[in-house]
Amino acid sequence: MTQKPSLSFWQIWNMSFGFLGIQFGFMLQVTNISRIFQTYGGEVENLALYAIAGPVTGLLVQPIIGYLSDRTWSPKWGRRRPFFMIGALSATGALVMMPNSPSLAIAIGMLWVMDSAFNISMEPFRAFVGDMLPEKQRTLGYAMQSFFIGIGSVIAALLPTILTNFGVANTAPDKEIPDSVKFSFYVGAFAIVAAVMVTVFTTKEYPPADMKAFEAEKQRTKGLWHAFADIFGGLLKMPATMIQLAFVQFFTWFGLNAMWAFMTPTVAERAFHATNPDSAEFQAAGNWVGVMFATYSLVSFLVAFLLPVLARLTSRKTTHMISMAIGGISLLSIMFIEDQYMLLLPMIGVGIAWASLLSMPYAILIGALPQGKLGYFVGVFNFFIVIPQLVASFALGPILTELFGGKTVLMSTLAGASFLIASILVLIVSDRSNPEESRLQKS
Repeated sequence: MTQKPSLSFWQIWNMSFGFLGIQFGFMLQVTNISRIFQTYGGEVENLALYAIAGPVTGLLVQPIIGYLSDRTWSPKWGRRRPFFMIGALSATGALVMMPNSPSLAIAIGMLWVMDSAFNISMEPFRAFVGDMLPEKQRTLGYAMQSFFIGIGSVIAALLPTILTNFGVANTAPDKEIPDSVKFSFYVGAFAIVAAVMVTVFTTKEYPPADMKAFEAEKQRTKGLWHAFADIFGGLLKMPATMIQLAFVQFFTWFGLNAMWAFMTPTVAERAFHATNPDSAEFQAAGNWVGVMFATYSLVSFLVAFLLPVLARLTSRKTTHMISMAIGGISLLSIMFIEDQYMLLLPMIGVGIAWASLLSMPYAILIGALPQGKLGYFVGVFNFFIVIPQLVASFALGPILTELFGGKTVLMSTLAGASFLIASILVLIVSDRSNPEESRLQKS
């Protein structure tokens, strides 16, 4: 094993640029999916359940893609880049079809296709940092991904509002999606392909260190049975750091889903006094949620490069703990706010937490993983993102109706409490560098 060379700022920029497109498509979905489902006749208490595609496809797709990408090598296309392209091209069709679906059922089906495509691209991008960067640059690598995630999110979240301000219709006949949303999804379809191709054509991957051993291992484990045994057998070999981070991730992503699924009806009812999804006021509230989510995304990419500095001064654990606590307190404050402009203030704290959760857990994790199985274990780590989302899909509806009496604003309170629990659980995490790479750096 030889030490990976340090890459320049612009090399790290290019290898991360594709995440801008992936997050552009993802944020279009997150920001608009509730209004799309409600426009097609979906019930508010079922919004989280309708969105179950995200966690299910993540649970199934990411470990498999991680396993396959670890075992892939092409002298021309590399290891991870073929999966970037497959995911991006698949997502474009779903982004075009989603706002043109003839029914709620078809829209939900398009969500399944879209989330599968995002997962095909997203997991290899996470492993890409471990493949290409030495340990001392990995925090910067994930911060760069957070930077592009922030940029993509800001533009995507604001796009319906921007188009509305330029005269594109933000209302439509009953059970139809406004043109402002449709055109935003078309732009997203282009953005994901264009951004991913920048990374594909400007970045060259390192070949396996021992090609003979790599090919021999592929032959030894050839076949469905070996693939099944490797994928699921690896669950018993998770590093302790991954298990510790799993508890942090559970409460983080449970809280995020509570926020994402119910923010549109919350803002519509409290700030715009609207409950009818076909009304102009409700659609205006949908646009404003885009502005709110753009605000936290803007904050996330502004602080993305400050977090590595704070991590060097303190630690990655301390940085993540503080960031999650700020996000939790910010979400708790939403229950006291009814003015649409004041609702932007909590998004500042959410943005700090978002920037941290997109980088710090991965920077902590990668150093604890065996280098030959980065893709697989990053895919397995996604279990601890999708399992809380699955729990949220089934639990948030009953919580809303049975415990909160239908008051959607309390879902933000629940999200804030979840973030605070995650902040406390960071204390149990052990953060260490990859032992083999650490020895190389000292020698």
